[in-house]
Amino acid sequence: MRYLAFLRAINVGKRQVKMERLRSLFEECGFKNVETFIASGNVLFETRSQNAEALLKKIEKHLQTSLGFEVVVFLRNEKELVAMAKYQPFTPAAMKGEDPKLFVGFLANAPAKEAAAGLTSCSDKLNDFRVHGRDLYWLARGNILESGFYGPRLEKTIGMRTTLRNINTVQRLAAKLATARAA
Repeated sequence: MRYLAFLRAINVGKRQVKMERLRSLFEECGFKNVETFIASGNVLFETRSQNAEALLKKIEKHLQTSLGFEVVVFLRNEKELVAMAKYQPFTPAAMKGEDPKLFVGFLANAPAKEAAAGLTSCSDKLNDFRVHGRDLYWLARGNILESGFYGPRLEKTIGMRTTLRNINTVQRLAAKLATARAA
């Protein structure tokens, strides 16, 4: 089975990890066909296991032991990633405006309804949010550093950890998987 691991806070601040090292750490876990995708902690790999929870614990434990710091990992299988890349959380009209950027936030679990509603109620002229299962979508208009949600506030509002990726990265990963499947 093909999985994608999205690592939180890799290559940010003092947590610098070369992609070659990251690939070798995943190979040490016994995974096959390990690839990294851009230097922001995106790892594709194959394994016979279909127990995502056990895989997640195995990866996080091995990374912490090897790197000396906690690495929060979010796993998605190929089918989940493809669905995420196709999902349209906002209308085309909402995507217009000053420099819109769409981000996907990976969550470990679907948030409670109250937490999801709390996040979506924070939508304003600069930010728009949608929660879909265990993924959140953030439409940021203009400079994301001025949005008020970049960083800890997003996690505090939703009540759980997340890692963000631009939708273009998610779509490129989905296309890469489709190309690999067709070959």
